[in-house]
Amino acid sequence: MKSWRTRIGVGLAVGAAAVAVPLTATTASAAPPPGDGWIPAGAEKYPSKGECEAKELPGAQANGYHEVWCDDSETIMPIYYR
Repeated sequence: MKSWRTRIGVGLAVGAAAVAVPLTATTASAAPPPGDGWIPAGAEKYPSKGECEAKELPGAQANGYHEVWCDDSETIMPIYYR
């Protein structure tokens, strides 16, 4: 027969897994930036992805980056620099 300490430990682990799986199984709302090396730079509301990237590029270049990627899957677009 197993001790109560073992039963409680197993019960807590099963309970934690039952809570964690539904919380982590949801789909991400924002599309990830393409490729590696992208740094989150903020978020802004723009009428289009092209306008977002064109207006953000000078600021990115002033900070030592050379590319901008705006996630147009959101109304307020997350902005990434690389």
